[in-house]
Amino acid sequence: MGQKITIRDVAREAQVSIATVSKALNGVDVVRPETKKRIVEAAKNLHYVPNLRGKQLKAQRTKMLGFYTHTIVGPFFSVLVQAISQEAERFGYGVSIIISADKNVLRNHMFGHTVDGLIGFEDMIDVSDLAAIKREGLKAVFIDRLICDEGISSITFDSFQAGKQLTDYLLSLNHNKIAFFKGPQGVYDSEERFRGYLASLKEHGIPLESNYIVDGDFNEQTSYKRVIDLLEKLSKKDYPTAIIGGNDLSALGIIQGIFAKGYQVPADFSVVGFDNIDALRYFKPSLTTIDNPIEEQGKQAVKVLVDLINEQGSGASYQLPTRLIERESTRMIE
Repeated sequence: MGQKITIRDVAREAQVSIATVSKALNGVDVVRPETKKRIVEAAKNLHYVPNLRGKQLKAQRTKMLGFYTHTIVGPFFSVLVQAISQEAERFGYGVSIIISADKNVLRNHMFGHTVDGLIGFEDMIDVSDLAAIKREGLKAVFIDRLICDEGISSITFDSFQAGKQLTDYLLSLNHNKIAFFKGPQGVYDSEERFRGYLASLKEHGIPLESNYIVDGDFNEQTSYKRVIDLLEKLSKKDYPTAIIGGNDLSALGIIQGIFAKGYQVPADFSVVGFDNIDALRYFKPSLTTIDNPIEEQGKQAVKVLVDLINEQGSGASYQLPTRLIERESTRMIE
């Protein structure tokens, strides 16, 4: 292995002092332009890489942000992670993606001084973890979870209103037998969407039918099996006329299950979802859904977190608006 090039080698090549090299490469405006140019060229020719670890220790900064989740499977996460990484790069940060259901792994990353701040997804952080985050002074932004404290912010969608709006829309199409495929228990978006559904039914005087509440787990395959089970369990006169998938993947599974039973969408059932994922462009009938600005959520999470790290803001809750997109998977019934 060759000997590592040091700042001393750059100084020797450029025929200046080590202090002058340090100032030139760190943007200190006391070095003459022609001298700085010579130093930069010397560093480039020698393939000199600054000792970032040393600089980080001095500044007590890692210039890394952590993003944790137990999975990144699905189209939602690809958009979110890409938005986070691109925005972080714009601010001069890298992103450490922590994928684990093991809380000890998560704690090691959180409190091991490997990141300057944390973007949290999923409900793995409990009350004691939050207390430790505050005690350690770690800055954090939570997605899909409503938390707010001095150094902690959250960015959520208006999922309650989205669930209500989608149910109101189906009721306006004369559907009063509406099934709801819930997402995972305890997930903020899932609970809020379901709460909006319940509020809409109550507002319109529609009684809740327990058979119409199904666990879809935000999963295409699970929802596919569960809708088949539902249609086999109920008599045709008790079928729902419309089905709300807890997210778009769930809705796509529901549509495939309906096709597998020999029925059509929207001729026999109207189906809707949430998120407006990119993959919808490849499916027919095109899905009526709620558009959640996933990319904007990722970008804003980084902006808010960087402000917290730089002590240019304090913890706050931010809620992003949603909108209904009407497509081919719904119809009015007589």
